[in-house]
Amino acid sequence: APTYKLFAPAGSFRAFAPLIAAEYNGVNVEVDTEGVEAAAKSMSPTGKAPLLQTPQGVIFSSAAMARFIASIRRDTGLMGSSLQDSATIDAWMDWTAQDVELPACVWWYPVAGYMPANADAAAKAEADLGAALATLQTYLMDKTYLVGHQITLADIVLACTLLYPFKLVCDKSFLKPYGNVVRWFTTCVNQPEFAAVVGKVEMCKKSLAGGAKGGGGGGKKGGDKKKKDKAAAPAPAPAPKKTEHPYKIMDKEAPSEFNMDAWKKMYSNAKTYDEAMSYFWEKFDQEGWSLWLQTYNYNEDNKRIFMTANAVGGFIQRTDEIRRWSFGVMDVLGTEETVLEIKGIWLLRGDTVEHMVNANDDANWYTWTKLAGKGLAATDEVKAQVKGYWTEENELEG
Repeated sequence: APTYKLFAPAGSFRAFAPLIAAEYNGVNVEVDTEGVEAAAKSMSPTGKAPLLQTPQGVIFSSAAMARFIASIRRDTGLMGSSLQDSATIDAWMDWTAQDVELPACVWWYPVAGYMPANADAAAKAEADLGAALATLQTYLMDKTYLVGHQITLADIVLACTLLYPFKLVCDKSFLKPYGNVVRWFTTCVNQPEFAAVVGKVEMCKKSLAGGAKGGGGGGKKGGDKKKKDKAAAPAPAPAPKKTEHPYKIMDKEAPSEFNMDAWKKMYSNAKTYDEAMSYFWEKFDQEGWSLWLQTYNYNEDNKRIFMTANAVGGFIQRTDEIRRWSFGVMDVLGTEETVLEIKGIWLLRGDTVEHMVNANDDANWYTWTKLAGKGLAATDEVKAQVKGYWTEENELEG
């Protein structure tokens, strides 16, 4: 029988699904946790692990490796028993990558020391993961598994994605509304094939992130009633004065003649894009506004066009807080056969992307390059680039 070698950091949740699939299918997979960096640089086109070395070549991406191993044997049912089953399994895997993995990782990564803690990001991640679990809760109301009547790769991938969150940050109070999800999860991880890879899974008792919903302070309710001479309760602290948004302050202290609402109306209603762009450059105030090229830092993770497009839509939705002071067009460049890149050009109030980053945590995953603004006039090349991103409907950057 052919042998396979998996290169992955020790404890990487991205390696769990391929290894559990191997347990179900009786496939021999050797695991190397020592030579990961060298193997990733020399064998993976993305330069990242995990990756699977096969007799025919290298497979990268956790999902691709898991699909490959799960497909080696059809009789075990990991990929379903029909084309419909296989498509449904793929759908749940895509949903996991899109709706579960990102908020889950943002929530538990700081606990593991993979990224710095950020209270706002953690709160949003907690809410987003809760929304995903609510979807799953409803779906599992009358089902034991995600597809059909047995564990499939869909169950394996989703359970592995939830493993560390359920061990580290999702305590009982957070999981209380999701009884069907907990029942499904424990059914999966208690299977011998799971246990052979991840061991015994202890559910989180108290969130290590300190931010799970529910719960509460300990101690007796009402305090010690035996004390007759009670000290006067301290006066409640005054409510913090609501601070204005930095952009509002900027509008008061350094008003600009450029009118964002007028520009957006012109952009939407102009007879031609040339007319719109001519208006923009006539009105553009480089002292009060700036133009920025936005480039996604992890394009190698963009596998499918619809998922990448959804990521773009999500980014724009999360920028709603500053919509009065921002205008941007984001594009998905390339193909699934080559590489899918997310790029965009944004017009922002002021001379920094700081307020964009504060409003939208996803902005941290992009590199922002100033194209024009205070101290930097827009060149003809920049003007052509902006026009391309904002008006081209077919081909961009060749």
